[in-house]
Amino acid sequence: MQDPGYSTAIGAFSIVEMLYGSSLLAVVGAGEQPSLSPRRLCLFNTRTGAAIKEMNFLTSILAVRVNRKRLIVILQEKTYIYDLNKLKMLDAIDTVPNTKGLCAFSPSLDGCYLALPASTTKGSVLVYNVMERHSHGQIDAHRSPLAAMVLSSNGMYIATASEQGTIIRVHLVSQATEQSYSFRRGTYPSTIYSLSFGPSLRLPDILIATSSSGSVHVFCLGLLINQRSQRSNSLLGSMIPDSISDAFESAHHHVRHNAVPAGVKSCAMIHSVEIVTSTSPTSPATASRVSMFIITYNGYFQEYSLSISQMNEPSWSLEREFNLFRTASDTMIDS
Repeated sequence: MQDPGYSTAIGAFSIVEMLYGSSLLAVVGAGEQPSLSPRRLCLFNTRTGAAIKEMNFLTSILAVRVNRKRLIVILQEKTYIYDLNKLKMLDAIDTVPNTKGLCAFSPSLDGCYLALPASTTKGSVLVYNVMERHSHGQIDAHRSPLAAMVLSSNGMYIATASEQGTIIRVHLVSQATEQSYSFRRGTYPSTIYSLSFGPSLRLPDILIATSSSGSVHVFCLGLLINQRSQRSNSLLGSMIPDSISDAFESAHHHVRHNAVPAGVKSCAMIHSVEIVTSTSPTSPATASRVSMFIITYNGYFQEYSLSISQMNEPSWSLEREFNLFRTASDTMIDS
């Protein structure tokens, strides 16, 4: 029998954040009724159906992030850090006005970083170590204000996009002041809705992005790192700045046009990355298959797969698609 999961019909929520695949949910109401205030955070156990803790704030909660040790609550001009086990506040960070609730949080306890906007006029990022509770540094990533950012699973890399949306940059967090890699999404401005690294605990070899154009972009970070290493060992490569050569390297970029309706906000994540290495001694090239999930704000779930051949030829496939609202209503009727 298929696991029916968990569902409730007590009202509308603006934020639902899960601790990995556990029964712990952090939920924030959409404000349609007093018990579901956008200023109240409720930690909820789906297994018992009971509220564990309710926390009230002076202004609306814009984002919530959680891992096994820390709970992060983002307000417009304040960010709170809590010990998840004791639910004790550890720190409060004053921030620039963050009306979109932009943030990035690493689930790794070894590289447990929180990234927040550091400016409202340019794309600067404040990186904060939430375990040791101190500022790690600031990254000046873009000339325009930030639109999206994400940290890799191990906390080693951060990807950012500005409101222009033409260039996506990836920085090594340990070298917070230095630019690492640049990817050109397109020539014309577009709003980047989401960024997601592959699930690798070591080098994040794939980065994906969704945008207001309705396209899904896949960037092969692992391939770029390997090529840069080879290029830096050559005489010509050592004279060409990486930021110049990387931004015009289209071989690392694969696009699925019209994956979702243009203008519909979407969120994507990489489910898995499979690498297939050739056993031929004369052809050591590798092929890969990327599986990704996309949820659109008009209620659709999609699963795409991208196969990249040894000749770097992409092949896209829509594996499944269904309406989440219709599925939820059907489940409620059946129950």
